[in-house]
Amino acid sequence: MINYDQFPRHNILCIDMKSFYASVSAVILGLDPLKCHLAVVGDKERSGSVVLAASPMLKKDFGIKTGNRLYEIPDDPRIHVVNPQMKLFLRVSTEITRLFYTYVPEKDVHSYSIDESFLKVDGILRYWKSAEAVAESIQDTLMRTMGLYCTVGIGDNMLQSKLCLDLEAKKAPSGIARWRYEDIPEKLWPVRPLSKMWGIGGRMERNLNRMGISSVGALANYPLEALEKKFGVMGNQLYHHAHGIDLSEIGVAPIVQGQISFGKSQILMRDYPDPKEVKAVILEICEEVARRTRTAGKVGRTISLGIGYSRDELGGGFHRSRTMESPTNVTMKLYNTCLELFDQFYTGKTVRSISVSLSNILDDSYQQLDLFEPDAEKKRILGYVMDGIRYKYGRTALLRAVSYTKAGTALERAGLTGGHKS
Repeated sequence: MINYDQFPRHNILCIDMKSFYASVSAVILGLDPLKCHLAVVGDKERSGSVVLAASPMLKKDFGIKTGNRLYEIPDDPRIHVVNPQMKLFLRVSTEITRLFYTYVPEKDVHSYSIDESFLKVDGILRYWKSAEAVAESIQDTLMRTMGLYCTVGIGDNMLQSKLCLDLEAKKAPSGIARWRYEDIPEKLWPVRPLSKMWGIGGRMERNLNRMGISSVGALANYPLEALEKKFGVMGNQLYHHAHGIDLSEIGVAPIVQGQISFGKSQILMRDYPDPKEVKAVILEICEEVARRTRTAGKVGRTISLGIGYSRDELGGGFHRSRTMESPTNVTMKLYNTCLELFDQFYTGKTVRSISVSLSNILDDSYQQLDLFEPDAEKKRILGYVMDGIRYKYGRTALLRAVSYTKAGTALERAGLTGGHKS
């Protein structure tokens, strides 16, 4: 058994804004976010547009949730359908973060996403009865000042608070729950399938299943040495996370070290039956993934390509990865590897969605010179120069030629905020 006394105990709040996009849209319309039927769709003018967010009652009464299509929403006068207002969502998210700063210093707040944040409240508990009391106050203030609901998971570390949020707090009547190290065997270990645990995706779940590991408890009690032999550093992390152990610090390190990746996924505006057009969009997406990687000062070795087929093709698709010989953040290296995957696994069907991600991340300083590619360093520097021009003059200041063809999407999407109408 692990001796938890050797690990720090903090009071970490993981705060999630309930159905954030739908709730903000409801408040703007003067509706109660928890009682109205509202869907936020990518574009009301396109019947095939994707539902980006649905209010709780729309999910409950009509079964409409994120990922459904506009044409699947019943023609019912009670249902409100709206376009996303991304600038508004970002502004509200910023105001929520400012509210958190009235409770704790800025250094004790980590905005994990537009609608989810971590707060370390150790330093203010001398003024409060408990971390639960802080959570209740934040809930009340958000409701009174913005009309928005939130749920809060509390844990001894960031990982515990996130797991508590996802697995218990969201279902609790009060919207607040607390986990401690001692709760892990009872509350975390029974969880199955493994993909219900934050940080374990479908591919990792299948790998673990093949090893006879089907629950978090089985993972926690699997020999550490065997996990490290199979998965390396990730095996060590899986083992300790299954025990509720996480040493990440607010604002310093990600919760799951080694699982960092840079990616972009895109649901296309129309079906793409021509593979040449699909490749044009893949290039655009690789450009964006490379830019995000360079912005973070990172490089990566493993490229993943996901292709989703149209519903007219009865769905399906593939998601495949390939590890390159050396880490990179050069667009064309990512693109050429994606082309290899596409040519190998594409079955000729009509494409509707594309995703590209770069993982196995290292600092850019780890990039090694290749004797067989003497101009590699020039290409790397060129990428940073292009990023600088776009940062100064706008995203459309430099575009690849494919973006000006009918297949390209970058030019149109440049006028969107967060990929959607603002």
